[in-house]
Amino acid sequence: MNKTYAGIGSRETPYKVIETMQATSKFLSKYGYSLYSGGAEGADEAFEKGATNKTIWLPWDGFNGKFENGLDYVVPEEAKEFVSKYHPNPKRLSEKAFMLMSRNAYQVLGPDLKSPVEFVLCWTKNGKASGGTGQAMRIAKDYNIPIYNFKTDSRLIETLLRGIRWENGKI
Repeated sequence: MNKTYAGIGSRETPYKVIETMQATSKFLSKYGYSLYSGGAEGADEAFEKGATNKTIWLPWDGFNGKFENGLDYVVPEEAKEFVSKYHPNPKRLSEKAFMLMSRNAYQVLGPDLKSPVEFVLCWTKNGKASGGTGQAMRIAKDYNIPIYNFKTDSRLIETLLRGIRWENGKI
């Protein structure tokens, strides 16, 4: 069984949360989880630094200095339909914003868009769905994927991690 999670969030994530995200990602790697993320600065980058196993979905080749290299994947066209379905106003998005939103479907639903992650870890400024993170959260919610926001759910995240340790025979 492939154990995956989405590690995403705002570029404005506070440094203390960034450190926690990186440690959480490292912990999840230790227990066999693979990260799906989007290569953005802030939260995405923090999860990526801590993860051993990861797939980073890029909206275009060269995004944030990242290039397709076996770990980073440029978002295929088929993800665009998810923007139209889940974004509150897709017609107002620029071409680049549309591509940024498109990658969120892969972060949550995997490389075939049919293999959802087990859960989403994120941080949003107001604790609610906003920006690109909000797009991923709307998709996750529609697919009944648990969402844990570091802004509002720190105790739930601790419980999740304790449960993962328990499942693996370590208390």
